[in-house]
Amino acid sequence: MQASQRLRYLPSTMSSQKKLNTWLATAICGNDITSSCLYVSALTIGMAGQYAWLALLIVSGVLFLFRKIYGEVVGALPLNGGAYNVLLNTTSKSNASLAACLTILSYMATAVISASEAMHYLHHNIPGLNVLFATLGLLLLFLCLTILGISESAIVALIIFIFHLSSMALLIVAAFFFISTNGTSILHANFALPLKGGGLATSLFFGFSAAMLGISGFESSANFVEEQKKGVFPKTLRNMWLAVTILNPLIALLAIAVMPVSEVDAHQQSLLSYMATLTGGEWLATLISINAVTVLSGALLTSFVGVNGLIKRMTLDRILPQFLLKENNRGSSYRILIMFFLLCVSVLFVTKGELAPLAGVYTISFLLVMIFFALGNLLLKIKRSRLPRPEYAPSFVVVISLFAVAIGLYGNVSMRPEYLVVFLKYFIPCMLLIYAMLNRIHILEFVMGILKNISDNLRRLSVVSRRRINRFINKLHEQEFIFFSKADNIATLNKVMIYVQENEITSKIKIVTVLKEHQPAPEKFMNDFEVLDRAYPDIKMEFIILVGTFGPELIDRLCSEWNVPKNFMFISSPGEKFTYRVEELGGVRLIL
Repeated sequence: MQASQRLRYLPSTMSSQKKLNTWLATAICGNDITSSCLYVSALTIGMAGQYAWLALLIVSGVLFLFRKIYGEVVGALPLNGGAYNVLLNTTSKSNASLAACLTILSYMATAVISASEAMHYLHHNIPGLNVLFATLGLLLLFLCLTILGISESAIVALIIFIFHLSSMALLIVAAFFFISTNGTSILHANFALPLKGGGLATSLFFGFSAAMLGISGFESSANFVEEQKKGVFPKTLRNMWLAVTILNPLIALLAIAVMPVSEVDAHQQSLLSYMATLTGGEWLATLISINAVTVLSGALLTSFVGVNGLIKRMTLDRILPQFLLKENNRGSSYRILIMFFLLCVSVLFVTKGELAPLAGVYTISFLLVMIFFALGNLLLKIKRSRLPRPEYAPSFVVVISLFAVAIGLYGNVSMRPEYLVVFLKYFIPCMLLIYAMLNRIHILEFVMGILKNISDNLRRLSVVSRRRINRFINKLHEQEFIFFSKADNIATLNKVMIYVQENEITSKIKIVTVLKEHQPAPEKFMNDFEVLDRAYPDIKMEFIILVGTFGPELIDRLCSEWNVPKNFMFISSPGEKFTYRVEELGGVRLIL
């Protein structure tokens, strides 16, 4: 094979996209994380008793550390996908797919639990309501909303978010008024009770583990960061942290100040409604129930938006079938949304609306996603140390956060070991499907071998099948990749070829070097390139020299002219002097 060269001058192109502001982005993910106050206070009091508020404050401290972790990772790689994205850019597709699978399971469980819990609250006001079919109807409603477009659904999320915060503020004011009127005798009596678990450390350990559910949803903003305006993402992290830091510990403390701990245990399903009845009367209890329905519905919206961004990114990376990328005239990937809806419906009917099995999937999946994000941060520091980032989380902070989430995971599994079995029942089939997609070329070749062996008996069928599979294999190999090289180090290019062979399905790669006008071509590199080209006979390598300036404009032009998606274009990690940020390159991947 002969490597060729081409010389071109490229004009610029520009693109624009409507993106979410701080309030809209915060509302989408904030409904998920702030809806936890409806159940996490009761769960934590059940484990830590009168010191539940302290356990919730400790969780808030862990979340504060994760603000830096998420800020560094997404600041350096501001692309949809969350933990999947950082692992994809620091390790391999298989490792990234593991995190993606956990995230999808977490979103799926979140959607069904939120919808079902919302309809259970509504059932208190409408006793004749069929909860199972009402849950199905709510899932269908938010499928339609997200198909209409993320901006339109974000407005609905913002209305829900404001109503939720207003309702919680009313409940808190009513509780303070109740305490000022009736005194603190109930609070003192609760603190005089013996500690649950036999000691403060044990109580806080199990209380902390239960309270970790109160920050579920914090990862959601990272999964649709490309739909947010520049600078919005760190503000969503700050806003979510402030909300749970104020709401969750305060509501837990007020709960044990207005009712005995034994009553908290008896009203775990609807603690805030019962608390509202005690402090404000039936009108406030009705308001809190209505609020619970709306904000849990908002958490359902978060699941649809977050999973859409994640699955779209995975599909662009050819992990999932390409037909999922089809968009409607509003720019929504409706096939992804419909697929997620069908998965949620299947889970709803398989479990018959019982929340305990889903809670196991939800808890373990969410905490593992947090662990993978912390690991991704450490890998980013090691493998992409030169990559510019707006903020930096010290390594000891990442390790402490990782250790804290691991403790929470261990505590949840030890409290409910049966949840681990339920989690594996959902996780294993999901991972088998994704790994089958990652290794589909080998599976197809295996099928080809079987078809060849039975061709004597089923000759006609074998011939037709082999032709179709061959065409599909050839189509996969025809996808072209591009690596932008400085043409100064052949060893770097050799690492690129090793990465492509191990992680991608292709037989074509263009090595592109961008030179300024009158800048001479690197002759030594070109001679070495001929040797490297012969070292990889199965991949057609083409060396192209372009005259111009490397940047978003050039990438947009090549994407259009050569019909190569931006996520199939590679670069090495840029240094501090690099002119552009990673997000300005439109999804170009870092592989070295």
